[in-house]
Order: sequence, then structure tokens, then C-alpha cells
Amino acid sequence: MSAVWWRRLRAYVTPPLLAEEPWRKALDGCPLAQRLDLARQNELRRLVGVFLARKRFHALADAELTDAACTLIAMQACLPVLRQGPRSLRGWRDILVYPGEFRVKRSHHDDRSGVVTETDDVLIGEAWEHGPLVLSLADVQLDLTHPWDGYNVVVHEIAHKLDMLDGPPDGVPLLPPSIPRRQWIVAFQRAFDLLSNDVARGRDTLIDPYGAESPDEFFAVTSELHWSQPSVLRRADASVAELLEAFYGPSSAPA
Repeated sequence: MSAVWWRRLRAYVTPPLLAEEPWRKALDGCPLAQRLDLARQNELRRLVGVFLARKRFHALADAELTDAACTLIAMQACLPVLRQGPRSLRGWRDILVYPGEFRVKRSHHDDRSGVVTETDDVLIGEAWEHGPLVLSLADVQLDLTHPWDGYNVVVHEIAHKLDMLDGPPDGVPLLPPSIPRRQWIVAFQRAFDLLSNDVARGRDTLIDPYGAESPDEFFAVTSELHWSQPSVLRRADASVAELLEAFYGPSSAPA
């Protein structure tokens, strides 16, 4: 076994703590992390070290991806797993970063007619089951500049990753024993149905209407609100807000 291979293996199994200088620089650039208490900041620093050791970043379409930008992405990606731990980031390795919005081709097969329709979707983020995390760097930077506006693309996509740990996304992630699965399903289904009904009737909603696309998008959208605008989430649905706090831990956003 070569010395280089052994060092890489050791860094993967027991990643070193993120060094002080890059940690402080990232903390200065991430308001969501700045407001954590010291104990959770220390845990976040450990998780970021694990993330950077075990994930691989890929700059696409000439994206200018610096080490500092990677650390800021890792920091936001680890916020939702502060309570779940590094094992909740298993099953995937790569982060693909575009400079801005990116296009994805979709094919839809209509079972009744047999017709296949192809469309181009313009996205700012995407999470593949057992595959990469895909992000728009411009939107990552926008979220860091406006941390309390209710949106965070990294948190959104990590929520999808957590949702997919037990199979295709359905809005029900792997839950700790302290959260009854039935309670989660009932509360989230009721809230999703209410949002879908309001969106269908053209009513204004506190929760982003995109959450009405599907139960898994509802979970991801409300996860963004938990970290960025928890007071809005509580006004929209107190039961969902309570369950997300039990799952993620307290939000670091201003009250």
C-alpha cells in the first residue's frame, strides 16, 4: 500500500477538522451558520471537514469555483444534517456546479397514448437519487447575500437527498425514533393538500407555490423556510414547523 493512498484513505475515514482560517472565512460569509450557538458551530465545523474530504466538486460551463466557494457550499449543505450526522450524507459523492441556471432535458411518456414528449427545464438546483448534487453558483451566492428571504438552493437540494435515503423522494425522510412516522405523514399531507388547493384557486400563499408540485417539493420548500424564515413557516403551518424543528434542530434565523 503506497503512502499517498494510505493518507487519502485515512483522510476519508477520519477527516481532519477544517483549518481555522478557511473555517473563519466561511463563517464570515454564511449568516445562517454565524447565528448557531457555539456547540452547533463546532459540530458544523466537523461536518464540513467530513463533507470536503468525501465529496468531489466539479466546475461546469466555466464556473469559477474557488476553494472558498466549495467550503461555503459545504457549510450550507451540512446545516440540515447537524442533528442527523454525517451518515445522512451517504450514497452520493459529486457536486456539479454551473455558473448560473442550467437546462435539463426531460422525457415524459404518456401511458395511455404512447406519446413521448420532450421538454427543456431551466433549473437552479437538482438532486439525483444515488447521483450528484447540481447547483447554480450564482444562486448559491444570492442565498448567502439574502439569507433571510425564505430561499436556499443548497438546503433545498440536501432536503431531497435526505428524502431519498430510503428510496424515491416522497416527502418523508428517514425519521429519528422521536418523530412518529404517522404524525409526520398526516401533518405534511394535510399541509400539502391545503397549499395545493390555495395554489389551484389562485390565492396568495405564505409557502412558495412550487411546494404544491409534489409532496417531496413541499418538504424541500418548507425546509428552506425552516432555515431562512421560520416565523413565516410557523404562521403558515405550526404543525409542520414543529416537526421540522424536531428533525433539523432549531433554526438559526432571526425570530
